[in-house]
Amino acid sequence: MNDMKNQNGARERVWAVLYEENGGERDTVIDALSDALGVTRLTARILAERGYDTPASAELFLGNDERVWHDPMQMADMERAVERTLRAVQAGEKIAVYGDYDVDGVTSLSSLYLYLTSLGAEVTCYIPNRATEGYGMSIDAVRRLAEEGVTLIITVDTGITARDEIAYADSLGVDTVVTDHHECYTDLPDCAAVVNPHRPDCPYPFKELAGVGVVFKFMCACEAARASVSPIEALEAVGRQFMDLVSIGTIADVMPLDGENRFIVSRGLAMLNRTERPGLAALLDAISGSGQTRPAADGQGKPVKKPRRKVNSGLVGYGIAPRINAAGRVSHAMRAVELLLADSPERAAALAEELCEINTRRQAEENRIAEQALSIIEAQIAAEAAGGRTLGNRILVLENDDWMQGVVGIVASRLTEKYGLPSILISFDGAVTGAPSDEDIGKGSGRSVKGMNLVDALSYCEDLLVRFGGHELAAGLTVRRRDIPAFRERINEYAAAHLTDEMTAVRYEADCEITTADLTMEQARELERLEPFGVGNHTPVFLLRDATVQRIIPLGAGKHTKLVLMANGMSLQAVWFGTSPARLPVVSGDRADILFQLNVNDYQGVQSLQLVVQDLRVAESHTAACRAARARFEEILGGGAMRSDEGTAPEREDVARVFTILRRDARAGLHTISEREITARLSGGEGFPIGPVKLRLIFHIMGEMGVCRVEELDGGVFVFEVNFDAPKTSVEASPLFCGLRCRPMRIL
Repeated sequence: MNDMKNQNGARERVWAVLYEENGGERDTVIDALSDALGVTRLTARILAERGYDTPASAELFLGNDERVWHDPMQMADMERAVERTLRAVQAGEKIAVYGDYDVDGVTSLSSLYLYLTSLGAEVTCYIPNRATEGYGMSIDAVRRLAEEGVTLIITVDTGITARDEIAYADSLGVDTVVTDHHECYTDLPDCAAVVNPHRPDCPYPFKELAGVGVVFKFMCACEAARASVSPIEALEAVGRQFMDLVSIGTIADVMPLDGENRFIVSRGLAMLNRTERPGLAALLDAISGSGQTRPAADGQGKPVKKPRRKVNSGLVGYGIAPRINAAGRVSHAMRAVELLLADSPERAAALAEELCEINTRRQAEENRIAEQALSIIEAQIAAEAAGGRTLGNRILVLENDDWMQGVVGIVASRLTEKYGLPSILISFDGAVTGAPSDEDIGKGSGRSVKGMNLVDALSYCEDLLVRFGGHELAAGLTVRRRDIPAFRERINEYAAAHLTDEMTAVRYEADCEITTADLTMEQARELERLEPFGVGNHTPVFLLRDATVQRIIPLGAGKHTKLVLMANGMSLQAVWFGTSPARLPVVSGDRADILFQLNVNDYQGVQSLQLVVQDLRVAESHTAACRAARARFEEILGGGAMRSDEGTAPEREDVARVFTILRRDARAGLHTISEREITARLSGGEGFPIGPVKLRLIFHIMGEMGVCRVEELDGGVFVFEVNFDAPKTSVEASPLFCGLRCRPMRIL
């Protein structure tokens, strides 16, 4: 592949520390923040690096209250949208809320439906079928709505590019109010109102609202106008009803959690943790297994009811959102709407169970498609490698006739994560009638890497696409079968000019390096003031150097790992989710550098400090020592003398001891060994210690003897191949061994 690789063939893992102390002006700013806010220097450091570098801005961020709220009427066309909608409500017109089939669209539609019906409006809902209709408004849907008597369509999380469909609605006497948050890449539709903070002429100061966030602003503006109240009073009135739904859509659509979004999500999560909305309560119970019982802790007494999990942004993103999304991917998004609108616990419980079952089917289909896609890519890589070439494509474009359209986007995410390359999967599912035709229309979904704008890449291929749209890192497209080869070539032409090796690396960013003095319960709790975390306000990540790995303990049937670490005399507990002990780059006794999040683990009422590992590697101090040993080895190989601190030149017994270890491992099928491991094994035998420089000399001597070939990788790791068929020989066959006997030793 053309992505960044290390010498082991894996994607390069790049660590970056965002802040390093230097005693300069930035440190003065941090000191001032710490004093003014009464927080630790570490917390002040994080605030400053996130742009909150004055006491006023930092206090506003920590306060996270109504002061961040902007008047919805600042949005372009908001007044027109409110006037047309309230006029329709008062006149008894039939209103259609036209939404999208993802979580943002479902929560947008549900919120607006509930709000308008609470005003007494006659409202119908419409979400297109992903498989048969695709994304956005359609002529057929507009015609059906008009035939049903609809005179006003309000779009939510869609509509900004639907110029032809909206013009058709107008020809039927149907007005349209567009509420959307997608980028405006074309002229705006000609309609009653277009409310979108990304309009070029929109002065609204916060541009990063989700579609449901724009809808929420719209509802607040309607409430302020209808009830003649202030924007803050309207916020409180509407927020009490819908902030839970708005927060779900905002988190699911991966919007930056700062400004108004952070305020929305913070309020919404609080509502979710005490929700009385039957649909959400049932879904949370289904996710947590709440309502199930388990024996009492003492084995006696009544069974204990399993509590519902605390709702945070993670549970929304990985628990609630996938189940709502699954309806639109595998079944129909209106099933998720029905859940959110359910008014009885019994009906809600049945729908929640159904969504969980649909999500299970989605997971199975996702795995099937992923296996097929990976098989195709690996076959391409193998074919290219056999020809002595690397895979030339910088953007992976795959197509298939029976891949479920609603799932290909998730699989594209998995491919991008694995290979570090943007990927696009195209499905002709439902488009093929009889034999495949060049005119078949395929629908695709793509994912990109940071720095590579996928919509810009698709724009470069616009003449080859039927339609496209989306965001920088995720986009959808429609393309004819005949155009796929040209599209693949064109988009890779764009990638060749814009996609750099740095973009394809696995990048980990630490907020700053810390010491064990920072690892306190008080500090962990203070960091909770920065929540909720998400895009734009990530969970703080720290770097701790030179911690000794004392114990490695498998968790969850070996799927996860617990580490007991020692640093500066302090014992630390760490957990690495999703990484088994077998995949660790260290063994017990190694020194390691660790990237981690700091949190408080609450287990059976006992709280303790816990490091949640994001990545781990052999300590840089050890890696630097390996580089120095390699340099000294090269110097001696070039004729330099050994130093007294490096021990004596290798003896016959030293070579024999090392060869015995490598031969034993080779017979067991092992061909890789680290300097740390072989040094530890040698120290258990008799004779003088073998240091890092002498070890490399021994490896070279064995190569000259023809008995074993050894290659050094980064970090003091060696790949070796033992020649079991080598004729019997002596160390005197090695010119290096003989030459070292004649060289004087440099005394230090």
